[in-house]
Amino acid sequence: MTTPTDSQVLKLVQWLSPAYPVGAFAYSHGLESAASAGNVGDAAALEDWLADVLCHGAGRSDVIFLAAAFRAADRAGLMRIDAQARAFAPSAERLMETEAQGHAFAKTTGAVWPGDELPPLSHPVALGHAANLHGLPLLLTARMYLQAFASNLVSAGIRLIPIGQTDGQKTLSALTPLVETLAEKAIDETPEDLSSTAFLADIASMKHETQYSRLFRS
Repeated sequence: MTTPTDSQVLKLVQWLSPAYPVGAFAYSHGLESAASAGNVGDAAALEDWLADVLCHGAGRSDVIFLAAAFRAADRAGLMRIDAQARAFAPSAERLMETEAQGHAFAKTTGAVWPGDELPPLSHPVALGHAANLHGLPLLLTARMYLQAFASNLVSAGIRLIPIGQTDGQKTLSALTPLVETLAEKAIDETPEDLSSTAFLADIASMKHETQYSRLFRS
């Protein structure tokens, strides 16, 4: 495997930084509903919840879509992958989450790097396609995408449960080995391998749609 260059790493850091204007901070991926119901009440429960989402929910499926978009042979194939990614969203708010972040990513990336304009895509599909256009390594892209995904939800958990910043970082650190191995496995899978059994997280995202008081959009 070719060692990533510093410029490749730094570009991914920029794309997946909280400073990149995709609005990831506004979404909890159903965690707000789960915390409100008492299903996620401390750092240990947050770690377990996020591990399930990574392994059995959007974490794994997003990487499969990301890798498929990275390898798409043409625009028609890319759009088929994107349509499947949207159809795989289990709730209206989860669909909004991936669409809004993907559209913002495409708009910003096209403005910063003219000539690489992206169509409006779901977030993992947009990132996978952009990584291919910019010659970035697929495995590193997948790992950093999952790490950013987990980091955003840990940040939401810090505000919702609440837990302290230190416990939040301990949770993220504990999930890092899982992120590494999951990304390595999932990039070798295809949309035919898709499955999702993170049922409580999916139900939480559905319940969030009608939650009375909310901090987050999902």
